[in-house]
Amino acid sequence: MTFAHAIYIPMVAFVGMFIGFLLGTRAARNAYDLELRREEERAKARAEREARKATRAAQDPKAPPAP
Repeated sequence: MTFAHAIYIPMVAFVGMFIGFLLGTRAARNAYDLELRREEERAKARAEREARKATRAAQDPKAPPAP
């Protein structure tokens, strides 16, 4: 094994770890942003359902509550 291998192999490993770290960070950030967006959409849908229930209850107070 030559001296070039002693430098080349660790440098290639380091570059590979660096690229993997960058790609992994990006994927984790995208997953987190997607989860936040989903939670916002769920909260919005929940609020819309509650508003519809309140409107129905105000229009017909004798009707049984919607499930």
